[in-house]
Amino acid sequence: MNFKDFQLDKTGDGLLPVIVQDACTLKVLMLGYMNEEAFEKTAAEGRVTFWSRSKGRLWTKGETSGNFLTVKEMYADCDADTLLIKAIPAGPTCHRGTTACFDTPEDEGFIRTLARVIRGRHEQMPEGSYTTKLFVKGVKAIAKKVGEETAETVIEAVDGKRDRFIYECSDLLYHLLVLCEQMDVSIEDLEKELALRHR
Repeated sequence: MNFKDFQLDKTGDGLLPVIVQDACTLKVLMLGYMNEEAFEKTAAEGRVTFWSRSKGRLWTKGETSGNFLTVKEMYADCDADTLLIKAIPAGPTCHRGTTACFDTPEDEGFIRTLARVIRGRHEQMPEGSYTTKLFVKGVKAIAKKVGEETAETVIEAVDGKRDRFIYECSDLLYHLLVLCEQMDVSIEDLEKELALRHR
């Protein structure tokens, strides 16, 4: 993807509108603008950089706060006049300290949020965290735990105990997310695989 491939005659100022979306939760985080230099810097460094119209210079999101936006994927829209960036935010995106600049409901579901928390535990390995202890033990121990939780979930399903099934199924999902993180597999990877099967 090249900046020169975009059709910028509609904007009149030569700037490319950029929508940033959380790659995990799919929540729309913000809108910014890029010139060619900002686009190239973003593509080269993997951190979202805009052209600040108010400052009149390049502006890497998070350069002051540390709340960088790490690029996962970039897509041009059908008219080649807008860019969508799926990114991993390092913290709140909005200057107000909120997750996003848009006050939309937090309706993307908790599982993606949990997956992001697990990724944070894996990166930071905080002491005293159960998740940290699992990562320290390694893939065999995590996989064993997934097996145990699977068996417990099956038992509750066969016994017809709905409340206990929900409880054990939640344990299973959590440990499966930990195993996915250990294996560097995202929810998006699983969705892509399932979508291929659906077709």
